[in-house]
Amino acid sequence: MEEHGGSGGSAKQARSAHVDTSKAERAVWLMKCPPLVSRSLRAPPSDPSRPVAKVVVSIDPLNSNDDDSPPQFTMELAGTEAGHIPKCFVMDMSKDFIPMSVFSDTPQGKISVEGKILNKFDMRPHNQNLDLYAKLCRERTNKYMVKSRQIQIIDNDSGAHMRPMPGMISFSTSGPSEKKKPPAKATDTKRTRRDRGEMEEIVFKLFERQSNWSLRNLIQETDQPEQFLKDILKDLCVYNNKGTNQGTYELKPEYRKSRD
Repeated sequence: MEEHGGSGGSAKQARSAHVDTSKAERAVWLMKCPPLVSRSLRAPPSDPSRPVAKVVVSIDPLNSNDDDSPPQFTMELAGTEAGHIPKCFVMDMSKDFIPMSVFSDTPQGKISVEGKILNKFDMRPHNQNLDLYAKLCRERTNKYMVKSRQIQIIDNDSGAHMRPMPGMISFSTSGPSEKKKPPAKATDTKRTRRDRGEMEEIVFKLFERQSNWSLRNLIQETDQPEQFLKDILKDLCVYNNKGTNQGTYELKPEYRKSRD
């Protein structure tokens, strides 16, 4: 790394621009977890002496050293929020990802490399908690489906402010060659993406109504961007390429079992 000469403020700025790489080779884990797990890990513990969670590593002693099957990781939460919150989660480990590192930035402007990501984990509810997780999804979906309505009382009930004022209405004559522009299609309007956790709960609710859905009907029901909805369906559903339900999605067996 090149050093810059000088003194005073210029030397201080040059030092703050350096990146601390003393911990660049430290191995760290990257874990993708549901929001409810993140809230439980961040919540202050009732007993500071107890850990907020523990990770259980399961290894089959009968496997040979040549077996490349990875060990099984499970996280058990020590304390959870009120309500139907699962406590046991499976951590699916993967090593096939683009090399990444973790950086930190202090308020003083110092940048440090905290480590290199060794393993990547995707968290999902354990099989023993599927029924509990499905119940939690139904409760949240019902909560989001309720529309809040407001009643506003108009003080000026004469209706004068509702009538158009002079000069607001303009009359125009159109010739025979002029054509009215067709109304914009629904697909032309930009759809706003919802929170992913909220959308997963809405998808579960829709599949409780019927077991098979086409992509077009799901877009009409959820009013979400097509690619965003496809990414969610890829994680939760299977696509039927043939058979009586060809061209439709249905829930994966593990989610369909919990729904039943």
